[in-house]
Amino acid sequence: MPISEIADKAKEARKLIIDMAATPTGCHIGGSLSVIDLLVVALAKYGHDPNSSVILSKGHAAAALYASLYVYGRLSSNPAESYGKQGSLYTGHPNHKLPGIPFATGSLGHGVAYAAGWALAQKLKGTGGLGIVIGGDGELQEGLCWETAQIAQAQSLSNFVYIIDCNGGQNDGMIEDISPIRNVKERFKAFGFAVKEIDGHRHEDIFEAIAPDRDKPLAILARTIKGKGVAALEGHPDSHYAKIPANLAKRWKVSLT
Repeated sequence: MPISEIADKAKEARKLIIDMAATPTGCHIGGSLSVIDLLVVALAKYGHDPNSSVILSKGHAAAALYASLYVYGRLSSNPAESYGKQGSLYTGHPNHKLPGIPFATGSLGHGVAYAAGWALAQKLKGTGGLGIVIGGDGELQEGLCWETAQIAQAQSLSNFVYIIDCNGGQNDGMIEDISPIRNVKERFKAFGFAVKEIDGHRHEDIFEAIAPDRDKPLAILARTIKGKGVAALEGHPDSHYAKIPANLAKRWKVSLT
C-alpha cells in the first residue's frame, strides 16, 4: 500500500477517534491519537497475514484500534455509532469478539505476553509469522513487560516485534513526574533485543522499522505526541480521557493536521 494511502487512512481514523470522544461515554483520546499512526502502518503491512498478529497492549486506546480496523474494512459497522453503548461490541477496551482482535487487552503488560506467545507458536510451527505488539511507555512500569522481554530473549524470538508508543504520558500525568523510565534503549539491549528509535508519526519510518531482526527480538521506540493532530490536545496530560460536545468534535475534525 502506498504511503500516501496510509496517511489518508490515518487521517480518516483520527476523525473516528474524535467522533468516539463525542459519544456519551467519551474515550481515551490522547493516547489513541498518539498511537494511531503506528496501528495503521502495522495493519497495512501485516494485518492481512494470517500467521502474524498485531496486538494493542495499551488497551485503553481501543478507539484507535477500532478506527484502524474500520478504515481497512475489517469491521463492517462504524464504531463511533455505538461505541460505549450498552450491548455494543465496541467496548472501552479491545473486544476479542470483533474481527482482527485476537485477544482482549487492557490489563497493562498482558498484550505484550500474548504477542510473545503468538511469536513462539509461529516459530514452533515454522510459519514465518510475527507477533507484533504495540504498547505504551507508561506501561513499561509493569513488571510483566520485562518478564516477557526475558522470555523473548531466552526463546530467541526474532519474530517478536515490540513497538512502544513513547508519548511521555500516562493516566495521572507525565511519566517524568510520576515514575521516570531511564535508559529504555539500553535496557532493551541488555535484554538481548535489537532496538530502533523512530518518529512515531512518520509513516515511512514506521513502515521501514517494522521488520523483524534476523537474530533477535526487536524493540521499536516510537517517539509520539499525546493528542497528535488536535492542536488543543497535543502534549497535554489532561487529554488522556475526554468526553466532548459534537460541535467541538466537528471543529477538531476540520482542523486536523
